[in-house]
Amino acid sequence: MAPLILVSGPSGCGKSTLIRRLLDEGVWPLRLSVSATTRQPRTGEVDGVHYHFWTPAEFARSKELDAFLEWAEVHGNHYGTLVDEVTPFREKGVGVLLDIDVQGAEQVRKRCPDAVSIFVRTTTIETLEKRLRSRGTEREEVIQRRLAAARAEISRADEYDYQVINDDLDTALASMRAILNHLFG
Repeated sequence: MAPLILVSGPSGCGKSTLIRRLLDEGVWPLRLSVSATTRQPRTGEVDGVHYHFWTPAEFARSKELDAFLEWAEVHGNHYGTLVDEVTPFREKGVGVLLDIDVQGAEQVRKRCPDAVSIFVRTTTIETLEKRLRSRGTEREEVIQRRLAAARAEISRADEYDYQVINDDLDTALASMRAILNHLFG
């Protein structure tokens, strides 16, 4: 069966950029899982591409049917990784990447002990703070909340099979490529 790869890291660490670049290279049979959520789509988001946008009733029904590898409630909305977004692809030889938080990764590892986990981080919290501030999109209280969450997430980095330092994008990409080459080698 093709690998299931969990990628976690604090907001601002660059995991989405790394994932997008690796998928764009097209070197490995690999896809990004599309999560289900009950939150409303943001401008530009497409159902089935960015998320599966579901009603709370649809989400609850799928939970009852054990259709999720993991799910969580965050700020009043539900998010989850569907089994159907993972298992059929892995069985066909396509690896699946999950861009997932530390709690979700913990749930997936329990259900899929063969999953490979990668924690993306910066060397220092100051680097992360600089990136968050350079976005210019969030208020101070949001930045402080994200930094507090980052500290909590970083404290769990040792639970992962690999840690990739993303102080420099090219170096981090090289590290991620080495991991993927090993998994698909």
